[in-house]
Amino acid sequence: MFRSVRSQWALLATAAVARFGGGVLMGTAMAVYVGREGSPLAVSAVATAYFAGLMLASPFWGALADVTGRSRAVLIVTGTLATLSAAPLAIADGVWVPVGLRGLYAVFAAGFAPVALTIASERGGAEGRGRSLGGFNSARSGGFAGGQFGAGILLGAVARPELYLVVAGLSALSTLAAAFLVDPTDPDAGGGVGDETVAADGGPDSAPTRTELLREVRHRLLPAAGERGHFRVNGLRWLYVALAVRNVTVLGVMALIAPYLVDVVGVAEPVMGALLAANHGTQVGAMYLLGVAADRVGRKPLIVVGMAGSGAFTILAAAATVPAVGAGVLGAAGPAWLGTGLARVAVAGGALFVLGISYSAMTTGAVAFIGDVAPTGRESELMGLRSTAKGLGGVVGPTLVGGAATLAGYPAAFALASTLAFAAAGLVGLALVESRPTGGRAVAADD
Repeated sequence: MFRSVRSQWALLATAAVARFGGGVLMGTAMAVYVGREGSPLAVSAVATAYFAGLMLASPFWGALADVTGRSRAVLIVTGTLATLSAAPLAIADGVWVPVGLRGLYAVFAAGFAPVALTIASERGGAEGRGRSLGGFNSARSGGFAGGQFGAGILLGAVARPELYLVVAGLSALSTLAAAFLVDPTDPDAGGGVGDETVAADGGPDSAPTRTELLREVRHRLLPAAGERGHFRVNGLRWLYVALAVRNVTVLGVMALIAPYLVDVVGVAEPVMGALLAANHGTQVGAMYLLGVAADRVGRKPLIVVGMAGSGAFTILAAAATVPAVGAGVLGAAGPAWLGTGLARVAVAGGALFVLGISYSAMTTGAVAFIGDVAPTGRESELMGLRSTAKGLGGVVGPTLVGGAATLAGYPAAFALASTLAFAAAGLVGLALVESRPTGGRAVAADD
């Protein structure tokens, strides 16, 4: 049942759309709810809690999937626990209990991206990897776009408990779809990743004990000093540093963007949802086009341009308050349902369009770079570490930008944060060595 190629891709796409869509719906709605009761710093805690969980858990789940070779089982366990963590939001009150549940949800939701990457990569094979991972990218971006657009609609249409029940339902749907996947990495099915798994007592057919599994996972996450050479290949370690610095900028700004658009720029809530969805909607097409570019011009140029574009996004976002509330574009003031002037909406939309293009360039280049240099059997682990770099930026960024916004206002905080993204672009330009091989491959994005 559901074993045809088409059915398997439909299941993987459904799992990705539901997982990423539910996560962004939760985060966007929670930021608005918390913003109505607390300060910008409290709003930033919503993202900080999520990225703390992502930072700590992603490499663990990725390494566990690599070590055991049972990616589907990891998806089912983490998806079930994520659903159970989201459900109590329907009855949670105040600011800090929902924030805590958001962090707990992130610990388990973090298992999806690095593990699903491996399944998508293996299913495509050497000949069809680019096409198959392009499809995964589209599903991921579609989930983000749908979640943010849905947040704009649901915030004004349903009460808080019902909205969070939708989040839990999407998480359950993702887990159900994952349960019907045929796992190409399962060693019992002869999957390639299974060849790298740990066997008890060194035997090829004996199952590893829990102690042996945890020992191997710990060894991979905390390698000895002489076993870290793969981080120096083509400057890989500096890519992780630059990703963390860039994410301080973008994730700090994005943690505040929903209440900023509604309360400061003045757009209506449905318009806010549409603007945020434009970012990820742009990525659906951009990922395909820039994946081709990565194979033609290399990974490094895309990473540099993407990080510099992230700095441009924050400056444009800060400029959304410059036009007068009633200002129009080409003489048109715009309809009243926008909530503010057409010029402000246009600037905000332009900023999020730039973010969509720059994120697609950076992510396509960065994840392809990691795929080029990753040792055999460690791709999920290194993809998880990329999520850790993102999580580190997500922990520091919302607190830093939220604190600056509390003291100096949103526009000033956004403009100040842009300097870090430009610094990250400079670091990549100086420290990375191009990794594109002859006949390079495309690799999917995970966030």
